[in-house]
Amino acid sequence: MTPSPPEARTGSLLGLLFVGVLMGALDIAIVGPALPAIRAEFGVDDRALSTLFTVYVLFNLVGAPLMAKLSDRHGRRVIYLLDVALFALGSLLVATAPAFPLVVAGRAIQGFGAGGIFPVASALIGDRFPPERQGRALGLLGAVFGLAFLVGPVLAGILLHAATWHWLFLVNLPVAALVLLWGARLLPAGAPAARQPFDAPGLVALAAILAGLAGGISSLDTAHVAESLAHPRTWAFLSLALVSVPVFWQLERRAADPVVRPTLLARRQILLACALAFGAGLGETVIVYLPTLATASLGVTASRASFLLLPIVLAMTVGSPSVGRALEHTGTRALVVTGLAILVAGLAWFATGAGTVSGFIWAGALLGLGLSGLLGAPLRFILLNEAPPGERAAAQGFLTLFIGLGQLLGGALVGAVAASAGGGAHGYRAALLATAVAEAGLLLLAFGLRGRTEERAHVAARTAA
Repeated sequence: MTPSPPEARTGSLLGLLFVGVLMGALDIAIVGPALPAIRAEFGVDDRALSTLFTVYVLFNLVGAPLMAKLSDRHGRRVIYLLDVALFALGSLLVATAPAFPLVVAGRAIQGFGAGGIFPVASALIGDRFPPERQGRALGLLGAVFGLAFLVGPVLAGILLHAATWHWLFLVNLPVAALVLLWGARLLPAGAPAARQPFDAPGLVALAAILAGLAGGISSLDTAHVAESLAHPRTWAFLSLALVSVPVFWQLERRAADPVVRPTLLARRQILLACALAFGAGLGETVIVYLPTLATASLGVTASRASFLLLPIVLAMTVGSPSVGRALEHTGTRALVVTGLAILVAGLAWFATGAGTVSGFIWAGALLGLGLSGLLGAPLRFILLNEAPPGERAAAQGFLTLFIGLGQLLGGALVGAVAASAGGGAHGYRAALLATAVAEAGLLLLAFGLRGRTEERAHVAARTAA
């Protein structure tokens, strides 16, 4: 077991990881306000503009398991710093690009680098923090995303008022420079694993699966699902994903050092955590559609509808560290079950009521608190203590991958159900009800997680080993 550093050093390490994760999370929150200006400068249409999101998501999904695996092979420090440097390089390319294709390329590099930041940071917590402090540290990192959505729009407004959209990306450079200098001095070098042939075929097959899913889902017209599924473009993308799944699985079974080790998925707790991570991504996607529901059902303006998301963000910001602190006392199962139950209650309230502004606020608070039990510490704590030390980052990357897949498929599900139910307030309420039913199914699965006593015994045995 890696010896725990002194208290002050772990505090400094947590501060470094917090700033790095916040940098990546802020980019998600502040890029939206830049889109109208980017469209005007390069003269592109909405479909072309949407590629800035699609390419970021795709490369983020590929980057998460790859960078996590590389950190297991080559040590945490070099890969964490590489992720931050790639994110900074992508930000610079986006801000200085003379043509739109280079903006897209910059977003791809950003997504690729950002994909590894959170999994590697989570693995570092598993490496350097004692088990009794891991929950609090993971909870603090989980709160970063709520904080980013609070600070991001304000920061974007200030920068757009004082300068041009380019500064929304250039602002990443001094932050990245700080993290690189700080990290080079503070991050432990770690002992790289014994060198094995790199699993390039497995990575290509995984990229094909994710590209097929991302391309196929982005090609769907949620108002006409059956017709768009029959379209050659959609069919080709989804077929690529389906064909690549068995190929990927066979490659990983035979690889000396696979990107995703099949033995990890043979562990019941890891499988459950990945399924619950998918549900977390599904629930998170709902937030995107709530302003539309607010304008349709409450008659509020678009700007006021966006402010109605603040209770969700505030609840997540407060809930994630609180869940992390509670982890050592209650165990993961109690927190995940409670979080899912609260999430289902919030979704059901949106679907069947929330016909007033106050109702919308309270339902949003429940939604945010419920997501805190899934997106924060508990699931990552499970994987830290289920995966072998040499596979910790890979397991964290896999968890990030399943959250991303939930986000991808969640967007298609909500859009399809809303469209089939006639759109408007009725359609979105039907979509939220369908999401609540899906999350309720996952709630039943969550009871399969280890209880507090069993989990403590497992963690103690792993720590002693």
